Amino acid sequence: MEVTRRGFLKATGIGTTIALGFDVSSAEAEMREFKISRTTETRSTCPYCAVSCGVIIHTLGDKAKNATAAVVHVEGDPDHPINRGTLCPKGATLREDINNPNRLLTPKVRRPGSDHWEDISWDDAIAGIARHIKDTRDRTFVAKNAKGQVVNRTPGIAMIGGCTDTNEFNFLQWKVITALGVPYRDSQARV
Repeated sequence: MEVTRRGFLKATGIGTTIALGFDVSSAEAEMREFKISRTTETRSTCPYCAVSCGVIIHTLGDKAKNATAAVVHVEGDPDHPINRGTLCPKGATLREDINNPNRLLTPKVRRPGSDHWEDISWDDAIAGIARHIKDTRDRTFVAKNAKGQVVNRTPGIAMIGGCTDTNEFNFLQWKVITALGVPYRDSQARV
């Protein structure tokens, strides 16, 4: 009689349960649903470093108009070419950062001379940033260098692109800061 590995494992598994008196039928009947079986998967990029690992964020919610989906699980994306499903310790804790009650959800500003931060609207935040860029550009713009050559640059502003930005976004960002004359620019993905 020829004994295969599969046959041996099946025989010893069944023999052990019969010999020791274990009844596995109740355990086999206790099949539970995975906690992520009813979730919505959203593929994203980990925001922490310049590696740009792919993540899958599982949210649970009925997508109703006034319902807020809750993040219940975050895992590495096995189809992502960079990390192939693995995450570092910071990326593995992404769910806790998303669900943190201390997470900032609105823009804040600290006015000159103030000792506290106050909430402002997104429109006010964007207008304030635009005003600071315009004022800095007007104040630090250099049309010609010491040799009299036209340089049209703004040395008072620097820009660094994020690692999670797409190539298209980085291209448009590069065009805008070039038009502003920003000479100090880089991308975190290169660093």
